[in-house]
Amino acid sequence: MTLSPRLKSILAHRAVLTALLVVAVWIGASFVSRGFGAYGHLRYLLELAAVIGLVAIGQTFVVIAGGIDLSVAALVTVAAVALPLLSVSGDETGLVPVVGVLALTSLIGLLNGAGIAWLRVHPMIMTLAMATFLQGLLIIIAGGSAITPSNPLVSWLGSARPAGIPAGILLWIACAALALLVLHVTPFGARVYALGANELAARLSGVPVPATILAVYALSGFAAGLAGVLVLGNNGQGYVGVGDPYLLASIAAVVLGGTSIFGGRGTYAGTIPGAILLVTITALITVINASPGWRSILFGSLILALLLLSGREAARR
Repeated sequence: MTLSPRLKSILAHRAVLTALLVVAVWIGASFVSRGFGAYGHLRYLLELAAVIGLVAIGQTFVVIAGGIDLSVAALVTVAAVALPLLSVSGDETGLVPVVGVLALTSLIGLLNGAGIAWLRVHPMIMTLAMATFLQGLLIIIAGGSAITPSNPLVSWLGSARPAGIPAGILLWIACAALALLVLHVTPFGARVYALGANELAARLSGVPVPATILAVYALSGFAAGLAGVLVLGNNGQGYVGVGDPYLLASIAAVVLGGTSIFGGRGTYAGTIPGAILLVTITALITVINASPGWRSILFGSLILALLLLSGREAARR
């Protein structure tokens, strides 16, 4: 039996291949570990992947635009630690501190973009410096203690099951649909791709380069802040370092989904199965009782291998 050219084209897409890989790993793991493929366990994996997926929304936009955001982990922590501190009396919904913390993380992302667009600081240096600054500030503010929120909206986000589906997954689905719409349908999405493909050509074509850079880093700050709110809802506590696992995970999910680390190519549709695959791999490591050290080694090796693969693809272009 021969495959039609259209079917071959679909199967050759990295996003489709990553999704098929997730399904294959799930099926294989179900034979190895009883209960791995149970509906409740797969739903739990998706709940964990939702946090990575939210962080990776902003990271996908930034990488496609030719940059990288190393401050997302610190921004997740900022949201989880600052939200309880922004609570106001008389706010029965808990919406005010959530909006406040999302505005705060978006503003920090905007500062990242300002340093990159106007001061011409390399994205890696700018966002790493911002992450270091935020980590120091968080240690001064929160110290080593955990902060417990008393926020109805955050508690609902972490525990509600509308129609049996965790609210965090529904939030991820809604944000993913919006991200795909913005990236592939709107003029802003086209400008992000143009910026990542060739900044000089984009500038000569009339793309507002500084404004686009500001927007993608502000979006990354917003997405990381939203993930921090979800982390706070899931954990019930915010503390310094709670966002640390999501830096490498967000980058790995983006690259696993087929987005070029050199910018200009990719889609969030690939990042979604990339995030799920990372969580699945982590669950498999947990099944065989691998230590956290081995998990870090695996993530680092995976990212290095994918970066090398992206480099080979770029060299062939």
